[in-house]
Amino acid sequence: MTERTLTVVIPALNEEEGIAHTINAIPRAEIEKVGYGTQVLVVDNGSRDRTAELAAKEGADVISEPVRGYGSTLKKGFQAAGGEVIVTADADGTYPLDAIPVILEQFDREQLDFLTTNRFAALDKGAMSIQNRQGNALLALETRILFGLRMRDPESGMWMFRKSILPGLRLNSNSWPLSHEIKIEACYYARCRWKEAPIRYSHRIGQTKLLNGWKVGFTDMLHIAKKRVVR
Repeated sequence: MTERTLTVVIPALNEEEGIAHTINAIPRAEIEKVGYGTQVLVVDNGSRDRTAELAAKEGADVISEPVRGYGSTLKKGFQAAGGEVIVTADADGTYPLDAIPVILEQFDREQLDFLTTNRFAALDKGAMSIQNRQGNALLALETRILFGLRMRDPESGMWMFRKSILPGLRLNSNSWPLSHEIKIEACYYARCRWKEAPIRYSHRIGQTKLLNGWKVGFTDMLHIAKKRVVR
């Protein structure tokens, strides 16, 4: 009998095309071989389609977060997670959930507290725009200069960490900046044992949500700079 549990937290907003694929990509049997049971927790952020219904049909625990935002949705999932270890991924099939057992083995073997991932190690052709790649490179440079963190991909949305570190982290963002905020908090301020692992990043399933890339990037850049002065 496995005594430990891994919670896969998946934030979702109108992802009915990809949510079932994402849940079914989680290799529960292989995760159990590493010594963990699996809880799949989908946090619905007010979807107007069948995202929540389909997630429940595939066996996920589904909770709702009425406050719109990537950060608020993830933080709700962190609070509700039943596992000692949490891993995050988007609901659109872009992150390699089949890689969880390998990452989890490294996480345990090296006694890490926080593990983030590098999408640029194996980026599928066309999976990320040139604009986004350039923006991520600038944010990685800023993170290295201001915090000394040698991360190639501070904006990656797939992380693994021990739930026990959460009380020591100041996670203020309710939006996209949570991606780098949790890394800065865990790896710089909380001085957690951490690594960055290579992953494959794929094309999303379903329609891309329209975002102003330059506006998001500029917001992230300002947030990183502010984080260096005020937590």
